Amino acid sequence: MNELIQFLYSTGVVNIDWRNGVMLVVALGFIYLAISRRLEPYELLPIGLGIIIANLPLTGLTTFDASSEVFQNSGIFGIIFHFGLSFWNILPPIIFLGLGAMTDFGPIIANPKTLLLGAAAQIGIFAAFWGALATNLLPWLGVDFTLPQAAAIGIIGGADGPTTIFLSARLAPELLGITAVIAYSYMASVVFIQPPLMKLMTTRKERSIEMPPLREVSQKERLIFPTIAMIIIILVVPRAAPLIAMFMIGNIFRESGVVPRLTNAASNELLNIATIFLMITVGTQLSAEKVFTRETIVILVLGLGAFSIGTIGGLLFAKIMNLFLPQKINPLIGSAGVSAVPMAARISHLIGQEADSRVYLLPHAIGPNVAGVIGSAVVAGIFISLLPGA
Repeated sequence: MNELIQFLYSTGVVNIDWRNGVMLVVALGFIYLAISRRLEPYELLPIGLGIIIANLPLTGLTTFDASSEVFQNSGIFGIIFHFGLSFWNILPPIIFLGLGAMTDFGPIIANPKTLLLGAAAQIGIFAAFWGALATNLLPWLGVDFTLPQAAAIGIIGGADGPTTIFLSARLAPELLGITAVIAYSYMASVVFIQPPLMKLMTTRKERSIEMPPLREVSQKERLIFPTIAMIIIILVVPRAAPLIAMFMIGNIFRESGVVPRLTNAASNELLNIATIFLMITVGTQLSAEKVFTRETIVILVLGLGAFSIGTIGGLLFAKIMNLFLPQKINPLIGSAGVSAVPMAARISHLIGQEADSRVYLLPHAIGPNVAGVIGSAVVAGIFISLLPGA
């Protein structure tokens, strides 16, 4: 009888509690959205599976024991988290290499002022950063965020999952699972969050502004831009180098036209492998004991506020630019300044089409969208440079 009781207490059935049950439901929700609604399936599906793994007790899959040279007491996802994110932090830069190999800088080169829209949308990052610090002044909330934690929360406003993971792993690894999942969740929710804000902040007349087709961009320009951008950005913000260098290297592979195998490997096999390990490992950081805290609720609210403020910031800056530009731009492309590529650009195009079917904004919105990726990576580098804990 004692052996039977001892066996029962060694199973997950006895050790699971209601919080784990709630997280399993959340995981199934992520899987449903990925499969049935096709919302960010490459992120939400593996994250959902990771959440399931994290909330099945006694598996040991997420533990890491550094006391042994061979880590025999560590689980596979504990090892991946330690070396791939916390210690070496190599998975997000690999993701950026693949993204660079898939990115077209043509719209930015053809219309350089869209870089400003991408920069303006980063205001959401700083709003959430200061908002996180401001919550420390409200004792009834029961939270006390450090400067590095506030930075990890703020970067959610960039709506850039890999950058959020990169910065959180560097400054506040204890928040990595929460910040990463919130960032990807809001990226998947662009279609619900952005349109009401876009319609609120613009008139139908503004949404109906037609923009002329972009000029053709030569291969020479496509090669010069990422090369010069990489040199300048890394010289100014060296701590952004892991993301910016890999992003630009991937793009130069693409635009050179002479290394198709490297381009294909970076944008397919390598990107896919990194995505599998990164997303599942992020999900495994969402165990019930980490999620059911006041800090998680506050981060959810701050993340939503950051994303919304970033969207509004891009829209307002586009309207300000129109006060001085002889050739007006459609302010809807300003909302694409957040880094949710390419969903935010598509939403700008669709809302423009609703106002006037002759409005074709997709190529114009890609410019600020890609600029937002660069902008969020630069801000992450600035945070790492200035804040303790880096």
